[in-house]
Amino acid sequence: MPHWMKKMYRQRFLYLLLLPGAIWAICFAYGPMAGLYMAFIDYQPGLGNFWSRFFSSEFVGFQWFKYFFAGQDFLIVLRNTLVSSTLTLAIGFLVPILIAISLNEVKNMAFKRIVQTVSYMPYFISWVIAANIFVTLLSADGLLNELLKSLGWIDESILFMQEGKLFWGIVAGANTWKDMGYNSIMYLAAIASLNPELFEAAKVDGAGRLRQIWNITLPLLKPTIVILLILQVGNLLNTGFDQYYLLGNALNREYSDVIDTYSFRYGIQSGMLSYATAVGLFKSVVAFLMVLAVNGIARKLESNSLF
Repeated sequence: MPHWMKKMYRQRFLYLLLLPGAIWAICFAYGPMAGLYMAFIDYQPGLGNFWSRFFSSEFVGFQWFKYFFAGQDFLIVLRNTLVSSTLTLAIGFLVPILIAISLNEVKNMAFKRIVQTVSYMPYFISWVIAANIFVTLLSADGLLNELLKSLGWIDESILFMQEGKLFWGIVAGANTWKDMGYNSIMYLAAIASLNPELFEAAKVDGAGRLRQIWNITLPLLKPTIVILLILQVGNLLNTGFDQYYLLGNALNREYSDVIDTYSFRYGIQSGMLSYATAVGLFKSVVAFLMVLAVNGIARKLESNSLF
């Protein structure tokens, strides 16, 4: 029996544990990729057998991609997606690091657990509830407008949800608020694994807390930060659907319409499934190329990369 077969037999129970996850990935991650063929055909939804209509549809090649690139919505949707996701990345990537470092410096364990719990809670709230919280908070008679009026900073209410130019900041803030506590867990775990003798030696040399964070904590966190940054850049175009669909409206659509909501509007609401598939495939290909680019840059500059 070959060596690799002997090794697999010895680890057969581990492979059995891996089997459910592998089946799930094949069925729900790789299996649906066959549907990408729809981006290259003129599929028309209707009654009857789906597969017969799917394989008998006319092959149109890159027609839907050309239609998307030549359309007047392409630059607007791409701008909204890139600007909004970049702003979310800039804010949402730094805040969890600051939270993790700050919580690590807290010595009162009871207070630390309370802050952790409060910061984690928004992650488990659905976007339906979270969006309603922000809509209520930012309404004309909401808490934020009332606070600004009481401070004398404004005389009339600001219509936040109707001002398109404010939408990117609102979504970036909502995304950061919802995910910052959960994303800080990985940094807290990385900080907990650091050698405490390094901090003891720094104290002996007279380094204060800020100096220890700058010269010890952050440099040792750099590999974790780089890996997570690469993963988040891969999701730069995957802005999400729920928050944009729930917070967006007809008055701010010029700034709230991103690739995901654009695909939904044309694919589900208008029945242009082939066109929506082509738009989604374009997003996936660009995201993949961005991961390769950032991974290559990180490998050359920091010698830390995914592959």
